[in-house]
Amino acid sequence: MTDQQIEEAIQAKGLNAPRLIPESIDVVIKSSDYFRVANTTTTICALTLMNNYVVVGKSAAVSMANFDEELGRKIAFADARERIWALEGYLLKEKLFNASN
Repeated sequence: MTDQQIEEAIQAKGLNAPRLIPESIDVVIKSSDYFRVANTTTTICALTLMNNYVVVGKSAAVSMANFDEELGRKIAFADARERIWALEGYLLKEKLFNASN
């Protein structure tokens, strides 16, 4: 499921407790930088967050014949962005915990 499909399913079920939404993730991304490991199909995406913490994602094609730089960047970005969910989820849980104590 895409982020949008998941969000639509959550909305349809009326689930409205504090939670992360896709925009919660996108808003904390300040910039992105991409690096390709020389002579390989490996692409690294470094997402710098608003607090200057850097989250890294990667992609790699098995065969050089299948390597596409634009696609590699998109996959590496998605990998890095996915890692932000866990960080932001922890942060939200910590805020909720502290508010309840």
